[in-house]
Amino acid sequence: MTDQTTGFPDMGVRRFGRFNWLGLWTLIVREMRRFLTVWMQTVLAPLVTAGLFLAIFSIAIGPSRGDVMGVGFLQFIAPGILTMTVIQNAFANTSSSILVSKVQGNIVDTLMPPLSAGELVAGYIAGGVGRGLFVALPIGLLVLPMLGITVQSPLLALAFITLGAALMSALGMVAATFANKFDQMAAITNFIVTPMAFLSGTFYSVEAAPPAMQALLHWNPMFYLIDGVRFAVLGISDSSPLLGFAVLLVTTAAVTALCWSWMRSGYRLKA
Repeated sequence: MTDQTTGFPDMGVRRFGRFNWLGLWTLIVREMRRFLTVWMQTVLAPLVTAGLFLAIFSIAIGPSRGDVMGVGFLQFIAPGILTMTVIQNAFANTSSSILVSKVQGNIVDTLMPPLSAGELVAGYIAGGVGRGLFVALPIGLLVLPMLGITVQSPLLALAFITLGAALMSALGMVAATFANKFDQMAAITNFIVTPMAFLSGTFYSVEAAPPAMQALLHWNPMFYLIDGVRFAVLGISDSSPLLGFAVLLVTTAAVTALCWSWMRSGYRLKA
């Protein structure tokens, strides 16, 4: 509706249609520029860390290490290290963006523009996925060929990595919304995110774990993510890739719905 006296839309009436594409794109660009501005820290550093992981394991394990599920040990852990790097960066992008805004008191600059809760969630998650893919691309193009790995199903690998990055971006939003201080975020990262990442089968097959740990692994969505990427890259897996993709899809939808609910109500954001 339009005010007849001023010619402008009434207050509270959306003037961008059902979906604010311009506002969403602006938020995505802002989130992408955040990590591209400091690319040595956000893009190059994770690549160096992934390379160090592989170099240290190569030196420590040596040629005496037997095959794992029919492939060499370095080839076995490479997809897991790639995926772990992606999810850590996706989580860091959204969590740091929201938490820094909360601590500095400028979160209102994000909440005031004419963006719905769904558009805000989509913009933040897109930024996290973008950072994850920026890290994954050079690892996939440089590190994997150096290890003699040919990706078996590139599209499936991209699908799993994108879905995993979206899940961790949404988890980063949840963590940053809940936390009010950096030490609270550090506690969430150290006691929840890091154990989920390392207890996901990155460095070992689930068959090598004790029975109790095997049951615990199957409750960890990161296990299905690592296992799915490993299947797409090497053609081997500990569980059904179809089951893993379904688990990731349902988990991502649930966490994204929680983000939308909190963003819509302003939970721990407008206080």
